[in-house]
Amino acid sequence: MKLVFAVDAIRPPLTGIGRYAWELANHYQGEPCDVETVRFLSGDRWISSLDDLLIEPGKKKPLQRRFKWLTTLGRQQRVRKLIRHHVCHSPNYFLPGVVERGIATVHDLSVFKFPETHPVERIVQFERNFASTLQRAVHLITDSAATRQEVATFFGWPLDKITAIGLGVRADFHPREPGEMGALAQWNLEPFRYALCVSTLEPRKRIDCLLDAYGSLPIALRRQYPLVIAGGKGWLNDALLIQIEKGQQEGWVLYLGYVPEESLPVLYAGSKAFLYPSIYEGFGLPVLEAIASGVPTLAMNCSSLPEAGSGAAWLVEPGDHDALREGIQRVLCDEKWRKSAISKGLSAARQQTWSRCANATIDVYRKFA
Repeated sequence: MKLVFAVDAIRPPLTGIGRYAWELANHYQGEPCDVETVRFLSGDRWISSLDDLLIEPGKKKPLQRRFKWLTTLGRQQRVRKLIRHHVCHSPNYFLPGVVERGIATVHDLSVFKFPETHPVERIVQFERNFASTLQRAVHLITDSAATRQEVATFFGWPLDKITAIGLGVRADFHPREPGEMGALAQWNLEPFRYALCVSTLEPRKRIDCLLDAYGSLPIALRRQYPLVIAGGKGWLNDALLIQIEKGQQEGWVLYLGYVPEESLPVLYAGSKAFLYPSIYEGFGLPVLEAIASGVPTLAMNCSSLPEAGSGAAWLVEPGDHDALREGIQRVLCDEKWRKSAISKGLSAARQQTWSRCANATIDVYRKFA
């Protein structure tokens, strides 16, 4: 099997779709599998080194164009000819323009279902380009059964042309002893003395609802377990940032901003509980990372999040303030439930490896090789 794999999503910092693309690409390149050859494509250009994709833009060396004399059209025609007998997969919604038929991964439909939660330029990108991908796609992959059903319903695609493949979790997300958590000192945190939410600050993540619920907990509980929020500032969040600052001034919220990937496993493992109030996800990778870290977890009972929680997470109906407040107290304080949740989470997470995800994706490729 000859594979062309689109790597446009792989750029620093690796989050979400970039992580998915990176894990699959590395598996195809380094692990024994049915992929005879793999070539990495970014737009209409070949990428020789995956590691180069993670170099910060300002530090990259100027590209050495091997075919400077080729026009853009000539370069595209050359690539089209080379990939004609390859399986082509884009892990990031859009098939490259040079791909005439291929497989695309659709992670979620938030841009269609919740357009008000996205930047205008992203909405425009989908309006202009996604229909072309659907016309050229021979098969779609989703991250969850919930998204598979959504895609089939929304676009009128037959279910047998859509395959759900759950994501994986890296091995460095695992339980740790307090002596392994020295890195927490950089944020003045102590092991198991804080609740954690890892999320970009954007509207559909509903961090505002989490802050409202957390703020209604008894003050002694909030001081014992302050809420730590880690994630980039995202968009459409002016009111949320004011809400976060108020909680920080009152001493029960700590906003870390973006946390580098290498620091996240310790941050997860050191938390008393993980709270994920998002109302819509294609999968919900932070939930899987939390249960793999041995952390009792709360998530919303909607979209794909019950799948990501694998029966180990405490689920709350979106919009129910009282249930969210009570759920937070349970995952923090109910030791009987916590013990059971940790055991269930670790057992479920052991099955959710990136190798399993990659091999299941190869099974899809085989149908079109």
